[in-house]
Amino acid sequence: MKTTAFMLACAISALTVTPVLASAPSSEALQALDRQARTLDRLHTVVVAHDGTIIHEHHQGGPGVSEPANVKSLSKTVLAAVTGAAIESGIIESVDQPLVALLDSVPSSADRRVNDITVAHLLAQQAGLERTSGSNYGAWVASAHWVNDALTRPFVDRPGGRMLYSTGTSHLLSAALTQASGESTLALAQRLLGEPLGIAIPPWPQDPQGIYFGGNDMQLSPRALIAIGELYRNDGRTDGQRVLPEGWVEASWTPRGQSPWTGDGYGFGWFMTTLAGEDVAYGRGYGGQALYVIPERDMTVVITSDPTPPSPGGQFQQWLNELVVGLLEDE
Repeated sequence: MKTTAFMLACAISALTVTPVLASAPSSEALQALDRQARTLDRLHTVVVAHDGTIIHEHHQGGPGVSEPANVKSLSKTVLAAVTGAAIESGIIESVDQPLVALLDSVPSSADRRVNDITVAHLLAQQAGLERTSGSNYGAWVASAHWVNDALTRPFVDRPGGRMLYSTGTSHLLSAALTQASGESTLALAQRLLGEPLGIAIPPWPQDPQGIYFGGNDMQLSPRALIAIGELYRNDGRTDGQRVLPEGWVEASWTPRGQSPWTGDGYGFGWFMTTLAGEDVAYGRGYGGQALYVIPERDMTVVITSDPTPPSPGGQFQQWLNELVVGLLEDE
């Protein structure tokens, strides 16, 4: 992963001078995109933006490009943006703030190492706690108290250690946002992200204590996801307003761990990879939900798909990557 390229892209977007604009994909490339998309029965929509303008929309099933869709674990990328906005507004001090300083209470049975978990560890999926995803997911969501269940799981690594992809870790972040602010995660998302971006963020499921599900089942339209991707592409600013802290995008796109399944780096809610020789940041969700930002090509791409089980597997993500590669290889 060429991290320096991401840092350079962030620096370029912050300059007051106008950088050289990369070319938009050709009409031929967009037509080829549609043909390739039609071969993927599970796929619902593809939306492509260049330099802040949506230049192409393809819809072949499910909710349309302006309708909310279940983006599954792509919610983790959105929750990371809400967290950044909460830091910018002063609700959270910094990513170095301990989780326990933000929660109302911690179970007495929790391992003392819970005190070492920071906001950064939650964002980067490095809490060290046993995962609640995969084979543990069903029991976790069936528990009476999702936050306490996640906090009292055994440590399988130290906080800040290897990436342990876990929706329970993201849910702890949602609880921290709620309890530190006195507002629901939904209200914060609407106020800090939805309003400045001009997008709708509808309600999504809550846990038994009323905490909005952190890291899964958010409902966002493809166009709304484009706006979030563009916020990152523009270094956390929209219409001259800073929404995310200065340096947040660079920090988010700096790998802190590595996916054990793809080998891609993982930062604050974003995976990092290289496609067609370009550095790409992306968020992904179960069933084929994806948000790609390609800074050096001034491009943002959103893909939504059928979110219902069974999962199409990792091969489907590779097919989605190939859709983006087709746009990047366009001459």
